[in-house]
Parts: sequence; C-alpha cells; structure tokens
Amino acid sequence: MQDYIEVEFRSGRLGYYQNTQNLEISPEDLIIVDVERGEDIGQVVHLSINDSEIMPLPVPTGRTLKIKRLATEEDIEKMHNLPQEEEKAAKTFADILQRYPFDMKLIETIYQFDGNKLTFFFTAEGRIDFRVFVRELATVFRTRIELHQTTGRDEAKRLGGFGMCGIQYCCGNFLKRFNQVTIKMAKDQNLAGNLAKISGPCGRLLCCLNFEEDFYVEEGKGLPIPGTCVEYKGKKMFVFKTDILNKRIHLTDEDQNLTELDLETFSKLTIVSQPDIEPC
Repeated sequence: MQDYIEVEFRSGRLGYYQNTQNLEISPEDLIIVDVERGEDIGQVVHLSINDSEIMPLPVPTGRTLKIKRLATEEDIEKMHNLPQEEEKAAKTFADILQRYPFDMKLIETIYQFDGNKLTFFFTAEGRIDFRVFVRELATVFRTRIELHQTTGRDEAKRLGGFGMCGIQYCCGNFLKRFNQVTIKMAKDQNLAGNLAKISGPCGRLLCCLNFEEDFYVEEGKGLPIPGTCVEYKGKKMFVFKTDILNKRIHLTDEDQNLTELDLETFSKLTIVSQPDIEPC
C-alpha cells in the first residue's frame, strides 16, 4: 500500500494524503489539498508515513480527499494576507462577545485557505452553550464557523514560548501529539517532591518526563523498592530513595539518620522485608 504524506495545516492540525498524481513533492513544500469543506493549504512534514503509524482522517462518503497541486506564488501571497483578515475577525469576535454573558479567552483565529471556514480557538472555565453566539458569527462573517475549546496544553502550543530549559516548548516545536504524562513518571525519576518545578506553563506535568521514562524504568529494574527494610551494621534501615543515574541507595533508620551506599555494597545486605510483603 502506498505511504501517506503528512501535512500540517495552519491550525496545527495534521492531515494524511496519498500522492496519487505522483507530484514532485519535498519536505516543507506548501501544497493545496482537499479538505472536508473545500480546499486548504498545508506544509509537507513527512513524505513516508505508513498506515500503521497513523489514524487516517475520515473521508466523506463518495469523495476522496487528495492533493490538488503545489502551491503557486499567488497561493503563497494569499496565505500571507490571511493573518490580516484573521486579526480583523478576532476584533469582531471580541466586540460581539461583549453582548454575551459568558467569559471566553480567544487564543487564535484561523481562516481556511478558500474562506469556506473560520475557526476560533478559545479557552473557558467549564462548558459553554454558544449556539446562539455561533449563529450570530455565521451571519456576520457569512461562512462556516467553528469554535474549539482548547486545553492549557493546546494554549501553550498555539501561543508558544520557552521552557525552563531555555528551549522552545516541545509542544510548539516538534511534538505532533500529546502523550500522557503521569505522576508515576515523576516518581520513577525522583522528581515528585515539588510538582511546581516539573509543571509547564500549561499547568500540566512537563512533556519531557515522558521522553526519559523508558530509560529510568529499565535502569531501575536492579534497584530496590523504596521502603525496603535491610539490616546494615546491626540496625534495621529503610530504603529512603534510589539514585538511578549514579546507582546509589539512600537509607534511613528510625531516628532519620541517613546513609548512602553504592549498589554493590547494598546488594550484599540482608533484606528483612519489602513494602509489598510486610512492613518492617
């Protein structure tokens, strides 16, 4: 089966198309493609994505979405003029919003390339019934209106910025999809002590915790479970924490005196009990 070409639209959405016309397409090329309602412009991200790596977008019954052509100079000029129209639309949106009783924060306004759709991305507390509001917007702009309520992560991706590492947000740079990040990942990496320090501007745990999780899980297989009770120099001591990178074990006794051992020394100790067996 022919591979898909991955295309990123101005809204940040990804689309997948087959090059049925065998056009000479390269990464970062701008192309005009069919979408559900008309045509849109997108940038080629990847030339060879197989169907096992993606979830192809649903195709309307009786119609095949396809790549129409490479973007021309006129297309590119038109695309460059869209931000001006979107800025005007955002101002109109804000003016109309003042007449409604709910609070919404507009994040981004995106026109489809052919003007057949106008999408407003916003954040709000809880769910909002904006059906009447959408109808008024459709009357004013005379095109299809879509309102997308985004999460904190989506907002950070759209607005962009730099993380505590000094590098552009992963979500705004290279991440295509958000992966689940859990508190267990933070615990596996000994980072669960201060959640504020491992949370991003979106208020969620840092995406980069997910990048190194496999390494910490694999390297931690030979280390004891925190809470394990051992006998050391005639005293019962508990595993307080483990240093996976340096292969060192931190012990504490009942008086909270701390002792640090290397893994080789710890492996020679007698284990009295483990937390999943019985308390020491």
